[in-house]
Amino acid sequence: MIKKMKKTAILLRHGIMSLWRDYHFLVPPRVLKKKIGNFGRIIVNKSLLNPLDIEDYNEWLKYGEAGGEYEELKYRPLFSVLIPVYNVKGKYLRECLDSVLKQEYDNYEICVVDDASTSRETLGVLKEYEGNEKIKIKYRKQNGHISRATNDALAMASGEYIVLMDNDDLLSENALYEVAKVLDNDKKIDMVYSDEDKITERGRRCDPNFKSDWAPDSLLSSNYISHLGVLRKSIVDKIGGFRVGFEGAQDYDLYLRFTEQTDRIHHIPKVLYHWRMVKGSTAVTMENKDYALERGRLALEDALRRRGIKGEAKIADNCPYYYIEYKIDIEPKVSIIVPMKDKAEMTRKCLESVYEKTDYSNYEVIVVDNNSVEKESFELFDEYKKRFNNFKVLKADYEFNYAKINNMAVKKSAGDYLVLLNNDIEVISSNWLGMMVGYAMQKHIGAVGAKLLYPDGTVQHAGVVLGLGVASHVFCGEEGEKVSWGGRLSVPFDYSAVTAACLVVSKKKWNEVGGMEEELKVAYNDVDFNLKLLEKGYYNVVLPMIKLYHYESKSRGKDDSPEKKKRFDDEQDFMRKKWKNRIENDEFYNPNYSRKKYYMLDEKDG
Repeated sequence: MIKKMKKTAILLRHGIMSLWRDYHFLVPPRVLKKKIGNFGRIIVNKSLLNPLDIEDYNEWLKYGEAGGEYEELKYRPLFSVLIPVYNVKGKYLRECLDSVLKQEYDNYEICVVDDASTSRETLGVLKEYEGNEKIKIKYRKQNGHISRATNDALAMASGEYIVLMDNDDLLSENALYEVAKVLDNDKKIDMVYSDEDKITERGRRCDPNFKSDWAPDSLLSSNYISHLGVLRKSIVDKIGGFRVGFEGAQDYDLYLRFTEQTDRIHHIPKVLYHWRMVKGSTAVTMENKDYALERGRLALEDALRRRGIKGEAKIADNCPYYYIEYKIDIEPKVSIIVPMKDKAEMTRKCLESVYEKTDYSNYEVIVVDNNSVEKESFELFDEYKKRFNNFKVLKADYEFNYAKINNMAVKKSAGDYLVLLNNDIEVISSNWLGMMVGYAMQKHIGAVGAKLLYPDGTVQHAGVVLGLGVASHVFCGEEGEKVSWGGRLSVPFDYSAVTAACLVVSKKKWNEVGGMEEELKVAYNDVDFNLKLLEKGYYNVVLPMIKLYHYESKSRGKDDSPEKKKRFDDEQDFMRKKWKNRIENDEFYNPNYSRKKYYMLDEKDG
């Protein structure tokens, strides 16, 4: 009982702080209702911890990162830990170096380059470590900033792999061992990265970053890889190391160039690196280094040029992250497929928003009529046929089967790109189609989704995560204008799936995977389609900066009859049998997170 009361008090405190921080208690009624609802759901499910609450996170750390037994390794590569140093507090530098010297894995060297520090405290600590056989130290005579200093450390390195580390941060004692264990299992891996968190000046850990596995579009939005980053030195040498002129975003620029050379990239879902939160550090806020944001954007623009991709890297309006606006020289034809059954006024709102707000011109609209009987529906068809020469109606006079309806429409479509669009969608962003098609045109991208909002402005869809049930929409019910952690409600991220309520894909890729699975008449046909794209090596991406309203399934009704419930259960069973491994191991959803509620942590059982 005491534990439950403490948990409730912590959640209440967190909620009050959130209401003050975000609204200064001037909370719109709809927001307050949503907040109270979320609070109630968490209280009911008392086995959840909030990773962004320092108390919850430290509670989880007591059991959540328990290490395994040490295994003997056949392959024991030499790691070169590169540490550029400049005027850092002696205490922090000493703790940084000691965290490497205390590693469980012993085949490493530390390559330290002092970038002409003027601090006697810094230089005094370096002198203390000069006799250590594990440490190489170079003193630059002239300050050259972090790229030059790190390149000097790179030149000193003898290891097969380099490890990037800031001069005031800490490694977990098992960090290098965990990396070595991965490489012992597969020597062909070129890059390894881990989860990370931050450490306060008082030594408390907070703000964990539980990352996804390799996600190329997420990397184009931010340096989500960050630390711990371990890279094959021969590739780093090949691409010329760190580039002068990208200081503040030098790691980001390196990762962008490195990942153009290899896709043999492995993510360790363990917190192996701790950023020091000190005044002036980007671990506290990116606003401390505004120049770094612009240099990151320039690194992205340079990456697009190297890759021969026409596009512009832009900084998001509401957060220090990026998105790409791909340029389309000649608009490919797009077929917008809108299934419907009556509810003519709803469909009219959808069609009006498409025709009035879309600034892309080369498209056709295909309405698929599934057993409409109301005269208003046929009047709507006749009206739009007269008004627009790019509008047509197909008949689907059979039992509702979303997959079959779309498969039929695709076969009769003229577009090179397809939009699956529910008739309860209303366009908000005028650039929606051009942006989504621009992403769908990229060779590596499969399905493209958008941020869908309920009419009250809260999120209905911003990506689909597997394993919460079969699949679940993340951020459902959150405020639509929130940035969310890592910018997930603001800039593009790769997910296992996006909803077919608004989905863009090339017809070539649609045909490559055989379209939609018609055994899945109502539920999960879009998830199944997305997973077939993943199996072919494509990535599915959500564009949160593209917004549409979604009134969600109002034209079809609820699945509340015994027949509908049985069908839903059967479709769940189908998915679990076909996609068991992916449902249990979503590569874009970190395994440390709960399967009860997205982006939360599980409390220890018992």
